[in-house]
Amino acid sequence: MEISKNWAVFIHPSTLKLATFIETLLEPVICIETAKRIELGLHEALVNAVVHGNLSNPNKVIRVRRILTPKWFVWQIQDEGIGIVENKRLSTLPLEIDANSGRGIYLIHKCFDDVRWSRKGNRLQLSIKK
Repeated sequence: MEISKNWAVFIHPSTLKLATFIETLLEPVICIETAKRIELGLHEALVNAVVHGNLSNPNKVIRVRRILTPKWFVWQIQDEGIGIVENKRLSTLPLEIDANSGRGIYLIHKCFDDVRWSRKGNRLQLSIKK
């Protein structure tokens, strides 16, 4: 883990054992209500990175950079996958109410004030105003 005053980099194995990792990522967030909202969004993004990005390969890792600015909390989540295609990055719910997947990106957009993808689509930047 690399740490400076305003940012830190965390490496996590590509596993769905995420609770302790998410707690670490949330350490600077003081407001409990905000922390719960961020926790849901981070969980969805990390699950997507493990399952869809790294294809649940335990030999791969998830890299998260947490950036603190005077006005924003920012998390950049990167997996080792090929990236998600642009038309799959939309924040809409699936049309079928009983669909097995498709809600994660929608929830991520609801939890954060700003969501941005890298050109390749394997890095997601999530930001929320302080």
